[in-house]
Amino acid sequence: RGLQKEASISCSLCLQVTVEGVNGGSVVLPCSSTQHDLKLQDISVHWRHNNSEIVYDIIKGGDVVSVQNPRYKNRAETFPDEYLRGNFSIKLNNLQHTDGGMFSCLITPSNEQETIQLNIKGL
Repeated sequence: RGLQKEASISCSLCLQVTVEGVNGGSVVLPCSSTQHDLKLQDISVHWRHNNSEIVYDIIKGGDVVSVQNPRYKNRAETFPDEYLRGNFSIKLNNLQHTDGGMFSCLITPSNEQETIQLNIKGL
């Protein structure tokens, strides 16, 4: 049992990248699955900022923004046409200094996680 619990919190593929954005501009935060034959009805994708704020959720192939942190309302967008290719990246518009920090994208049930350090430049 201990091993099973440990495996569930580790990720099978962990990647970390750094993205730079400009205050007032836009960036794409990358997130993709390496799994083939994706069945969207089985997949959930959870985007978080600094491990707590809900940026975006994609549940069973559908966008869920009802629990989204208000700071990201109408600023975070996805690319639904890319979901079947395993691309769950988000575009963050109208960047603010407070957007800087660590973003994470967790894809379940495959437990793939990507971490993106976002640095904001500009006035």
